[in-house]
Amino acid sequence: MVTAYWAVDCGAGLHCWRSRETKKMSSRSLLLLSNSTVHGSGYLEWAAHHIKEFLTGKNVKRVLFVPYALRKMDNYAETAQKKFTSWGFELDSIHKAEDPVSADGIPYIGSSAGTNMATVSINTTNDMPIVFPPSFTALALIPFNINPHYIDADPASKHMGETREERINQYHEIPDTPAVLGLREGALLHVTGQSAVLKGLHPARLFRCGKLPEEFPLNTDFSFLLQ
Repeated sequence: MVTAYWAVDCGAGLHCWRSRETKKMSSRSLLLLSNSTVHGSGYLEWAAHHIKEFLTGKNVKRVLFVPYALRKMDNYAETAQKKFTSWGFELDSIHKAEDPVSADGIPYIGSSAGTNMATVSINTTNDMPIVFPPSFTALALIPFNINPHYIDADPASKHMGETREERINQYHEIPDTPAVLGLREGALLHVTGQSAVLKGLHPARLFRCGKLPEEFPLNTDFSFLLQ
């Protein structure tokens, strides 16, 4: 039986497994979602086809859920369990495991903070720092960062705070910071070995240090970011 990690909104407490150098990860298999729920639909409904295809393609029967984003982890795990059970998968929650498994090459699905944790660092998360993380270093399953829930600026807005684009550009004022892929809600990145393809409902916006932001349509191959 093959197990996959479902690291949805795991937050800065995930230490279940660490990658080796990303350039050597030819066996990586990742599905990185911007978010779990889009407006007008239920939990994971927008990504159901992609998730089921991803798991069945790897012969996964059992999923390990990482629910550290919410204090009420039992309730959170129950929500995920109902959904995955309806799809024909077993689901266990890591917060009830005695000895979390560490392995390279295990299929990994992340959503929101779970996607942040798959990147180089959590520097480009959108969250308030309500807890003090021991480090901003993430799992480095991919050699760049992602900004989940990326939202475009509203030109009619009177809000005077920084836009998401401005925040990411400020991050890139620091030398040698990695690229940041802005994933709008309803978008995901499917990573297999040295391939990374944009799927879902919306295009993505790529930010690179010293360059203007670029828009990329669905089905774009972002493999160049894995080099």
